[in-house]
Amino acid sequence: MLTEKIEASDVILERVTKLHSKLIDLSLDRTWRLLKALGHPERALPPTFHIAGTNGKGSVSAYLRACLEAGGYGVHSYTSPHLVRFHERIRLAGHPKSAPIDEALLSSLLDECERVNAGEPITFFEITTCMAFLAFSRAKADALVLEVGMGGRYDTTNVIARPAVTIITPVDLDHQQFLGDTITEIAGEKAGILKPGVTAVIGPQTDEGRAAIERHAADVGAPVLIFGQDFSAHEEQGHLIYQDDDGLLDLPMPRLLGRHQIDNAGTAICALRQASMLPLETDAIARGLREVEWPARMQRLTHGPLVARLPAHSELWLDGGHNPQAGRAVAHVMADLAQSSPRPLVMIVGMKETKDAKGFFEPFKGLALHVETVAIPNDNACLPPHVLAEAATAAGLDATPAASIELALDRAAARTGREPPRILICGSLYLAGVVLAENG
Repeated sequence: MLTEKIEASDVILERVTKLHSKLIDLSLDRTWRLLKALGHPERALPPTFHIAGTNGKGSVSAYLRACLEAGGYGVHSYTSPHLVRFHERIRLAGHPKSAPIDEALLSSLLDECERVNAGEPITFFEITTCMAFLAFSRAKADALVLEVGMGGRYDTTNVIARPAVTIITPVDLDHQQFLGDTITEIAGEKAGILKPGVTAVIGPQTDEGRAAIERHAADVGAPVLIFGQDFSAHEEQGHLIYQDDDGLLDLPMPRLLGRHQIDNAGTAICALRQASMLPLETDAIARGLREVEWPARMQRLTHGPLVARLPAHSELWLDGGHNPQAGRAVAHVMADLAQSSPRPLVMIVGMKETKDAKGFFEPFKGLALHVETVAIPNDNACLPPHVLAEAATAAGLDATPAASIELALDRAAARTGREPPRILICGSLYLAGVVLAENG
């Protein structure tokens, strides 16, 4: 398969995963030790937007980068996980846009971090984050968009003493084995990135999530701006209307699809307006919303070998959301599409074994004609297709396990007869990465 060729060519990822465990061990001690040995690169970073949350972190990161770059700023960014190649995680500032770090520089950074670490225990995410900080500290940029890997309080990225702005996107149940069993507990962990005197922009939250974040903000002395109270964003006659205490902005709708993207864009705009050291004209924000790119977030695939397998006029959509809140957001998009352009929806779903599959499927009841469940290729920690099909059935959907993505596509196309289907591949960013690789 094409994915095997791509993974084999990603020498850095292969090398670092052999050297360091991917197991998660939430702690900052090992990170602090290595950063100190490296000369504290985290102290030499440009103004930083630090982003935690369960859903929307990547989209908010993409909006921030797009708007800042539209305003002429050079922007570094650090996101995870990657879709196809590890290099996507570390983007270095350039003009007019940033680009993924190149192989030679990444290899030399790993050499340096390995040498300085001197064989001491360290995890995959810890050493790669230190590599990123080292790269960012040595390359000129006006801003850094820094996405939390997991949680917040003990996440490896939480070593920035004073970011320009902190951001918490919507919190939902995810990674409970590490962060807690309730929204309140998980939101408290996410709020661990808040810093004294640093404005925190809080995206839409459940009541319990917002309360937990506000309590932590009060404890540390972080002023908060809350979606729906201190700022808002909504659609009006095909425009995005943003408003806060500084006034109203009439903007184009964001390029990324979905009602939830209005919330994500509004959260990013609020954060940008709080970063006084990086002033932006309204035209730059508007251009950023129009030009933003973020693969595997309600992305329509229009060409490539997977698309070519389908009957003419079929639609193939891809989304990496993987928890109940993400399921609701994607279902809203599919419902809106069904209203404007009706056609049968067939889902192809693969999920990690730690996810709430039934909760993810429930919003699609009455919306999806059928679900094909697949394993995530080369992933031993995914739900077996028959187990995933049982979860879909329990959520009220008709479901069948499939042996491969290709077989699932063929069966999805056949199921709708002469009517071209709308096919949605979803449930995992890892599955999305495989699909993008296979589709070229």
